[in-house]
Amino acid sequence: MIPVKMKAFLEDALPKSVWQNRLITDGPCCFLEFGPLDVDRLQRLGIRVDRLGPRLVTCMWVEDSPLEIGGYLVVDNLAMGQPAMGGTRMLPDITPDIIHDLARGMTLKNAAADLPFGGGKSGIVCPEGMDDDGRHDVIRGFGRLLRRYKDIYIPGPDVGTNDADMKTFAIENGLNNVVSKPADMGGNRIDELGGAANGVVVAFKAVIEHLPKLRQLPQFKNLEIPSPRDLSVLIQGFGAVGAHVARIFHEYDPGTAPLIKGVSDVTGYLLSRRGLPWQQLFEMWQKSGNVTQAYYHDHIMHGSGADTADTIYSNSADNLLTESAFCLVPASPVFNYLDVNEKTGPSMTTDRMGQWRVIVEGANTYSPNPARKSERRRMERHVYRDKGILIATDYLVNSGGVIYAAHERIIPTPEHLFIPQDLLGHPKGIGRWLDQNQDDFKALADLRRKAAVEKLETVIRRNMEELVDGLCKDADSLPCEIAEKISIRRIASMEKSRTARDVMADAPTIGLDKSIADAADLLVAAHVSIVTVVSEKGKLIGIVTNWDITRAMALKLAMDAPLTKIMTADVVYTGPDATIIDCIRMLENNEISAMPIVENNRVIGVISGDILARRTLFRLLQTMN
Repeated sequence: MIPVKMKAFLEDALPKSVWQNRLITDGPCCFLEFGPLDVDRLQRLGIRVDRLGPRLVTCMWVEDSPLEIGGYLVVDNLAMGQPAMGGTRMLPDITPDIIHDLARGMTLKNAAADLPFGGGKSGIVCPEGMDDDGRHDVIRGFGRLLRRYKDIYIPGPDVGTNDADMKTFAIENGLNNVVSKPADMGGNRIDELGGAANGVVVAFKAVIEHLPKLRQLPQFKNLEIPSPRDLSVLIQGFGAVGAHVARIFHEYDPGTAPLIKGVSDVTGYLLSRRGLPWQQLFEMWQKSGNVTQAYYHDHIMHGSGADTADTIYSNSADNLLTESAFCLVPASPVFNYLDVNEKTGPSMTTDRMGQWRVIVEGANTYSPNPARKSERRRMERHVYRDKGILIATDYLVNSGGVIYAAHERIIPTPEHLFIPQDLLGHPKGIGRWLDQNQDDFKALADLRRKAAVEKLETVIRRNMEELVDGLCKDADSLPCEIAEKISIRRIASMEKSRTARDVMADAPTIGLDKSIADAADLLVAAHVSIVTVVSEKGKLIGIVTNWDITRAMALKLAMDAPLTKIMTADVVYTGPDATIIDCIRMLENNEISAMPIVENNRVIGVISGDILARRTLFRLLQTMN
């Protein structure tokens, strides 16, 4: 059944007529789909259409189930490539606008990481009071809902889901239709290996290298950078990202690892000026999750006290942000960890924040919502411009997870390791099959991991260099503005390299012996604005458009008159390798709305202003060109 909270939200947002006219059913699976032209309906869902997307928004659920199985999918943008890639979040209060914000973050993150995948995200509306068996059934049911979109979206883990859940998705939909699988499926195990955390550590190291450049800006003129051993870090959110940040700092380069001065989780925060025992805390986190209160109870209240004399604990987790260190790593799933005032409910206001020099964002903080973007700029003006604190923006930094995940597709699964079709949906059978191929999957997982680590080092270091250089070049810009320019520049560059073949629609054709009425019927049946007139051998002779049919009716021509009466014989056309921007220019320069795509004297497709509007980012191309 549709989750109660989801049903209440949709009934409040959408009129009954939308449910009746838009509902798509596939057995028990139900889908409400919206595209970029559904501006008003998406606005009702809290989503604002802009020059990047979204491409697809789906509300979906399983109807005849005793469990509440449902949620949302947003494919934001496919300019970098298809399919889109992004995690599946599972929380009780998921709404479409939340998933859209996260999907937009993935669009920018994948672009910043120079990955050939679009941006997307999905969200499961988590039912109340689930046990482990119920949770598994909900994950499995949601995987079946995602099967409809496997050509344009690949899920991975996110808040509320994990690598084991991705294994469940893979059992339902196949190995190539999910990322961050366990190693026994050749996966890169984002959660287990700490892919996102690895990106944070690399970004921190790169920022330290480039930070001296900022001394040319007035707010950084007195910048002092301690020696590596004297650098200190606060980690807000000692969880799937934050805990691994502490571990990887010390494994990455033990001799120059910074001091982990403070950490927080939902139970409070710990602080030690001599440094916390990160390894002990990491092992505690692996076993039981939250650590701060438990560490306080076991080692401060009831311990010997010898090594914890200067360690303090507070059950007010947000107050960690009042403490000072060289670097703050926000790694908690909180959008606005800082703001100028309390109205937006930040973790901390800027008047009470500690003294830092760098913020390296390990959490997803981006939102395309105009109000939230305004809040972000307001915060950065105070933190970056007034206080001289560099902010390394989330999607330039924490793309490590998606880089790890992407290599499960970039390095494809060999055909002999595809799950046999007759085993899909049967966990026990797949388990036996995986055991038979475990050596091959282990070798594949190792190959993918090594390639991902190399890519991560390259792109995140480049992102940090471009961020600092961009800020130096334009002293009036904010980090969030430079970061967005970096990603959009890559999206526009990729979009410019796409060709007519990538976006063209099928080309309805008609013979020269047909009538005006035949052409009109074909235009209506095919839902297109142009049909091509071809010879018996398929050679292009002319075109007929909606405008030609309208003109024929205005001139009161007989509908059974031959096509030669209205056909345009002097046809403007192009080849399949023409770039999108060239196609736009041809349409504009010739003042036409559509044209055929011809290869080897045969019509293979058509392109039109409508197709360009729906399948490309032509407005972005025009602004970036």
